[in-house]
Amino acid sequence: MIRLQGVHKEYARGGAALSGVSFELKKGEFCFLTGHSGAGKSTAMRLIHMEERPTRGEVRVAGYSSATIRPREVALLRRKIGYVFQDFRLLQDRSASANVAFALEVTGARRTVIRTKVSRLLAQVGLAAKSESLPSELSGGEQQRVAVARSLANDPLVLLADEPTGNLDERATLGIFELLREINTSGTAVLFATHHLELMRRNPGFRVIELEQGRVVFDSGADARSRS
Repeated sequence: MIRLQGVHKEYARGGAALSGVSFELKKGEFCFLTGHSGAGKSTAMRLIHMEERPTRGEVRVAGYSSATIRPREVALLRRKIGYVFQDFRLLQDRSASANVAFALEVTGARRTVIRTKVSRLLAQVGLAAKSESLPSELSGGEQQRVAVARSLANDPLVLLADEPTGNLDERATLGIFELLREINTSGTAVLFATHHLELMRRNPGFRVIELEQGRVVFDSGADARSRS
């Protein structure tokens, strides 16, 4: 599904963001990607989304390689990747349903398909009753649920969640985590970037990859494979 092999990412002004990072996320897997601020989590997410290319090494996602992917193929790949951000990134002048619909409209989906799918997705995230509410009328947790629904519009194979609970209180954080777990049980792989250590402690048993200064310093999945 996702493979980073010997990935380095360097910036002219910021230096090395990633140094020799290698890991693989399998189909249907749920994995925490953790590390302090500046450890390289968001950089890894952007590389997986093909927003940027590695300085050295290779990123492979759903059969596409960072070394060979063409610009027109990037759009096709991104339809297979859902992305949830810390700051929601909702259209403030559009309702919850219109925000979710927008992700389908840009792909040219038919109106009847859009209406049916938007209704189903908002029900899935528990917001059927607030489909016509503007973002300003929703709590932070509800706005993030709209963002999750939007990320699922194109039935992605993998969902990238980049600090999705960073702006939420504890109750909303647990709600978003449980929602992402439910999505994962349906077969969607989830890479959950977070520095919320308490959330991970409360939910043991999931794979954890830890980055420190752009390097992988711990991978519970790799450690489990070495013991088997």
